[in-house]
Amino acid sequence: MRLLDEGTLYVAKFTGDSPAAEIDGAGKLPSDGEFDGTGEWIPLATGNVSHVPGMTAAEVYAFTRLAADKAGATKMDRPEDVEPSPRTGRVYVALTNNSHRGATGKAGPDEANPRKGNKHGHILELEEQRGDAAAKSFRWKLLLVCGDPEDPSTYFAGFDKSRVSPISCPDNVAFDEHGNLWIATDGAALGYHDGLFAVPLKGAERGHVKQFLSIPKGAECCGPIITRDRILVAPQHPGETTGATAENPGSAWPDGPGKLPRPSVVAVWAD
Repeated sequence: MRLLDEGTLYVAKFTGDSPAAEIDGAGKLPSDGEFDGTGEWIPLATGNVSHVPGMTAAEVYAFTRLAADKAGATKMDRPEDVEPSPRTGRVYVALTNNSHRGATGKAGPDEANPRKGNKHGHILELEEQRGDAAAKSFRWKLLLVCGDPEDPSTYFAGFDKSRVSPISCPDNVAFDEHGNLWIATDGAALGYHDGLFAVPLKGAERGHVKQFLSIPKGAECCGPIITRDRILVAPQHPGETTGATAENPGSAWPDGPGKLPRPSVVAVWAD
């Protein structure tokens, strides 16, 4: 079987647990202390049968975002990666950013996307009902609301923000053998280079974001692959900075002065 050869295509609708008045777009935590709630999977099409009024199944598959809008899906802040934890089955979604959230004519803030002009993104954690991947409903919460820890709109699963690494624009996620989440970033909206970060998902350290490495100027951190004794990342488009040209490149990585930048794969070994 190949992707979408058979079965039903669904889209998610998120509902927050808190009163709408508590989600004002500033990123303030609701009174229950978490951004969380419930959700449902809305069917869009099964084979040649469309579940979206006014659209054929072929139109649903070709114009899925428009079909999702018609079906009542929640508009999210640029989901870039979706990965299940191999240890718990919970699903983690990297929402990179959405500077248009709350702008005129655009979707406003909601509990699953609580900040207007969300330039730093967030990480969503989703757990299917009864742990069943075929369930039609789920519970969810935000693990991280990214940015400068000194910004009151940030959230690190309730962990002490004075102890975490600043993180912005989560793009790819992976897991290590202990079940920790690893996050690669793309955006450098804090003014730092992008990089790779690790965060525990359980216990007293849940939410304790720690930066593991930084990548070259102008690059995004792709991958990553995490094993017992090594980590692989792929710095993509190093030197992609405003005003950079072939004559005046924004980076000389990885070959050094006088060379044009190029994407590469980096391996980090345990000593």
